[in-house]
Amino acid sequence: MTTRGVESRRAAVLGSPIAHSLSPVLHRAAYVELGLTGWTYDRFEVDEARLPGFFGTLDASWAGLSLTMPLKRAVIPLLDEISDTARSVEAVNTVVLTDDGRRVGDNTDIPGMIAALRERGVEKTEEAAVLGAGATASSALAALARICSGPVTAYVRSEARAAEMRGWGERLGVEVRTADWAGAARAFDAPLVIATTPAGATDELAASVPGSPGTLFDVLYDPWPTPLAAAWSGRGGAVLGGLDLLVHQAVLQVEQMTGRSPAPLAAMRAAGEAALRSTGA
Repeated sequence: MTTRGVESRRAAVLGSPIAHSLSPVLHRAAYVELGLTGWTYDRFEVDEARLPGFFGTLDASWAGLSLTMPLKRAVIPLLDEISDTARSVEAVNTVVLTDDGRRVGDNTDIPGMIAALRERGVEKTEEAAVLGAGATASSALAALARICSGPVTAYVRSEARAAEMRGWGERLGVEVRTADWAGAARAFDAPLVIATTPAGATDELAASVPGSPGTLFDVLYDPWPTPLAAAWSGRGGAVLGGLDLLVHQAVLQVEQMTGRSPAPLAAMRAAGEAALRSTGA
């Protein structure tokens, strides 16, 4: 997807809360590396009620938007088209404004998760476990639909959440088994564990990490490392964090919004790491 041939372009990340977002750091680093001196990338505090009004302000200078919670589903009615990937989980995290003024939505979290795992040598797995059942968990299931040949066990806190995850499994073509959160430590028997829970939710599980764990993908990046990630790494397991996901999904966003490929993965990751160090994360 190409962008309009003008020097000065705008992009931004929207969400609420948004002040913590590292997206501006990553995208701006990409613009520097790509020589896009006229491009800007900002953040805007926008909730669901304000989203339609914000869209009404978009003019030809805008190249694209990144979306975080709570906007990933709220944005869909405002778009002209969404990709099959975004439709599969009913969540859009990327909007590209095309040359003809159309608003096209995509989800780069799913291929970003796959790319992050591939970078660490995880291309296929026979089974997996997912901790949690929110929006990120559905994206994890969509990613696992492409790389997992066997069952995925989701550890959740309620039967309603369990039913939701089984429903996503049916929709995405993944064999999803559900288990109560009280037994979440059993997830660590799987060769791949994806933790999609909020900060603090898995801290109590850190003491249960086995002696020779597989791969953990903990989607948090601040604070980092989480107690679970630290314990996992300490026992010799491979660990991916939220920055890995954030960088890989941002790479895909930059490529879509700018029409330039490949985006500078190394420079974006370095910028993100430096930003986290500066905040003490």
